[in-house]
Amino acid sequence: MADAVLAHKVSADLKDMEDGPQVTETENQRVTLTEEDNRRILRKTDLTILPILAWVYFLQILDKTVLGYGAIFGLREDTHLKGNQYSLIGSIAPIAQLAWQPFSSILIIKVPHRILMPTLVLGWGIAQSLTPLCKSFPALLAIRFFLGLFEAGCLPLFSVITAHWYRRSEQPVRVAAWYGTNGLATIFAAALSFGLAKIPSPLLASWQIIFLFTGLMTIVTVPFIYWKLDNNVHSARFLTAEEKQKAIERLRANNNGTSDGEAHKFKWSQVGEVFLDIKTYLFIAMSLANNLGAQVVNTFGPLILSGLGFDNHKTTLLNIPFGAVQYVIILGVAWTSVKVRSGKGVALMVILLPILAGISVLYVLPRDKSHTAPLLVGYYFLAFIFGCNTLVMSWILANTAGSTKSSVMMSLYNAASSAGNIIGPLLFDTADAPAYTPGLKATLGVYSMMAAVVLLQLGNLVLLNKMQEKKRVANGKPAKLHDASMDKKFNAGAAQEGDIGSRAFLDLTDRQNDEFIYVY
Repeated sequence: MADAVLAHKVSADLKDMEDGPQVTETENQRVTLTEEDNRRILRKTDLTILPILAWVYFLQILDKTVLGYGAIFGLREDTHLKGNQYSLIGSIAPIAQLAWQPFSSILIIKVPHRILMPTLVLGWGIAQSLTPLCKSFPALLAIRFFLGLFEAGCLPLFSVITAHWYRRSEQPVRVAAWYGTNGLATIFAAALSFGLAKIPSPLLASWQIIFLFTGLMTIVTVPFIYWKLDNNVHSARFLTAEEKQKAIERLRANNNGTSDGEAHKFKWSQVGEVFLDIKTYLFIAMSLANNLGAQVVNTFGPLILSGLGFDNHKTTLLNIPFGAVQYVIILGVAWTSVKVRSGKGVALMVILLPILAGISVLYVLPRDKSHTAPLLVGYYFLAFIFGCNTLVMSWILANTAGSTKSSVMMSLYNAASSAGNIIGPLLFDTADAPAYTPGLKATLGVYSMMAAVVLLQLGNLVLLNKMQEKKRVANGKPAKLHDASMDKKFNAGAAQEGDIGSRAFLDLTDRQNDEFIYVY
């Protein structure tokens, strides 16, 4: 029955390709590509595309992070927040992101990335810049809603762009390069807030100066993004005509169904497959769990530190080393997962251990000066949380094919992330300050559940590869295929013989393409 449904979906998608050009003549032609060519194209891509992704994601995290510092420097008092209203302010942006995700998945397919990204950045930059005008809870709630609305497409868009430009073996480190700016933004936000809070102003409070500065910094970035970003390999201005053909060839082994020629149609058959795929729900569970737990750091990190007895300025400065640890962990975890081929699931299990240890320390130890050192160590252990997100995102990208399916899958990931961001702050009531023991206890249970979900996904992917091998044998192909996309170096000699690899750009999903190999 499942095979019949899948065959119907393949037929529907092939009809879509007949209705409009999806695979260009360039993609159907194979060209000779050496490792030297591969390195040159990769270097050019890294110098052009990656800095844009890293800088814009840095700005998004910065604009989110300063909310916590705004709370330290008077935002709650000046806007007359009471009870759980600060928690609701922290939750409203994710609520907007959650509501907008269905539209994000369509926009990523339909709107050229060179247009979509600057539009999103301009929108949230304006919202951030208007925050200092807020004098009440409703005004602050409204402006944070619009900030979240424009930020909604950022993470799924960046993930899809990464999959479009990089081989599967290159993706974890590139995802880490832009997602790792979480740590850099934490460092910069702490240093910036510390510096701006020292500015005496008769017109603006410290928190208003912080929001205005970061908002304007985001807005002035917009023309640069439009100038430097390219939509796809075919339109890449930084590649020669010959290099464009070779850039396409080096992506063939990904088998992710991505065609960089004409814009794709949004295929509802691929949407249906997303919701029939067990691994979808396991990835969603990982995203929900990790981002729910991440609220310990994102929204309440500065408040927890201040609860250890530090004043506002020392609390701000103590987040600088935390950001540095966070950045090193994100890059280190991604690099390790590449070195250990198909090691993403195992790496996830390993980095969950220090997270559980850190939360346990914060939960068990009392908040007094004699325990300050171990409490800080426990707090810094939470930096491993951000390494989890890097691995989960690159794991999804490596195991999802089809343009619409990839876009929808990453939008669902971001929706689950938003749901975690909504629920997370609600676990921490100001009445529980400074220890926040009930919230920490709940977070400990969440990460224990996440470890079980990772093990289930590992077993599921092993089973899916066994099913793929049976399909290949039934179709007259070898059961075992070499996954050249996971090779560290591009090896022209590893190119598959005969018809193998000819379906790489047909916009087939991972379930439809029997040559797709799942990554553990």
